[in-house]
Amino acid sequence: MSNCNRKILVAGAAGQVGTELVPALRRRYGPENVIAAAHRTLPEESFRKAGPFVTLDATDEDALRGLVRAYDIGAIYHLATLLSADGERDPERAWHVNLGSLKNVLDLGVEFEMSQVFWPSSIAVFGPTTPLVHTPQRTVLEPTTMYGVTKVAGENLCHYYWARYGLDVRGLRYPGLVSYEAFSGGGTTDYSVEIFTAAVTRGHYTCFVDASTVLPLMYMDDAIRATMELMAADSSRITVRTSYNVSAVSFTAGELAAAVADRVNGFTCDFEPDFRQAIADSWPDSMDDSVAREDWGWKPEYDLSALVETMLNGVREKLARR
Repeated sequence: MSNCNRKILVAGAAGQVGTELVPALRRRYGPENVIAAAHRTLPEESFRKAGPFVTLDATDEDALRGLVRAYDIGAIYHLATLLSADGERDPERAWHVNLGSLKNVLDLGVEFEMSQVFWPSSIAVFGPTTPLVHTPQRTVLEPTTMYGVTKVAGENLCHYYWARYGLDVRGLRYPGLVSYEAFSGGGTTDYSVEIFTAAVTRGHYTCFVDASTVLPLMYMDDAIRATMELMAADSSRITVRTSYNVSAVSFTAGELAAAVADRVNGFTCDFEPDFRQAIADSWPDSMDDSVAREDWGWKPEYDLSALVETMLNGVREKLARR
């Protein structure tokens, strides 16, 4: 670990990404060197006992500064965010949480001379004026949601802190993330997670986007690996200081339902689009991640078949443990 073995802070550790990123970081750097922090949602007791865990509101700069000082934090993975659907319900809070907390993290990164900061962006930075197929790394960013607006502003803020202060900030534009370990909720791609639990427990799912809706998605193992590979890459190879496009698979909601039905006898799915349909329609069908592949060797491992099989097995195992 860099910065003379100073510790790593993961803010937003109880969310969908943090729940799996924290254990991965602890396996690499040691449980005592990774501090997990969460605000509103507390993870399972086993997660809290696996290494240092604290409660934190990342919008409180003084509290964050005290934590950084107390634990001698040398790197932050800042995952705390309000997602797209929730952001439309409360745009003011989305702005405050998403950008206020990021600004605090970046300021403290400079103040405490941290080695690295990771901040995830999203496909929400794109909008209806963006090319929808093989969306390029550098393109029009005109989002239609407050979540997307905060991600575009955040990308530019990260780039500014790198250019102005030399802070090593790195980011990924995550597609929709699929995982059975934790479910954050409040997002536009939630159907890609909800469908598996519904299939196993009820045999039926009502999807809130149309069957023809195509979105880029990624199994969580690929997302965690992409994050860690990006952060491990030599700084000289990083040419993007906003956020990298990373892609894995793209398929329609109908194709996902059919793949689940092939593996769950009797499963049925109907489609009743709600307000999230308009958000989904403004996002890309697929992304061009050739820059990430060239700069630091990104390559996904999970296709649709592997994703569906792994998710169904994981959901069944998780339900059996309860």
